[in-house]
Amino acid sequence: MKILYVDDEADIRIIVGMALRLDPGLDVKMAESGPDALRLLDAGAWTPDLALIDMMMPEMSGGEVLAALRHRAGLERLPVVFVTASARRDDIRAWLDLGANGVLTKPFDPMTLASVVRARFAEIAG
Repeated sequence: MKILYVDDEADIRIIVGMALRLDPGLDVKMAESGPDALRLLDAGAWTPDLALIDMMMPEMSGGEVLAALRHRAGLERLPVVFVTASARRDDIRAWLDLGANGVLTKPFDPMTLASVVRARFAEIAG
């Protein structure tokens, strides 16, 4: 399973990368911003099965990245899960209304993150 993780916080990217790579069946690529993620995807050499995108980033919000993905050929239906520290019910509902397939709240347990992500993907994929 191929996962794209997008987050402007380097420390969080390192933790998430290490946590997800505990599962040898996950191929993980990182992007430090929305534009960085879009450049990676536009190169066309690698297409994820799931994108985990931080909601609050300076250049492009997670919502803006999601909107850009939905306008790219081959990525219109890419499952997207927003990652955020805000777990307010209204925020989560708003992000789902934007078209996200789910929300994962920070902080998370690095030891179980890979299994949580796999379970979330299984729910989305049906």
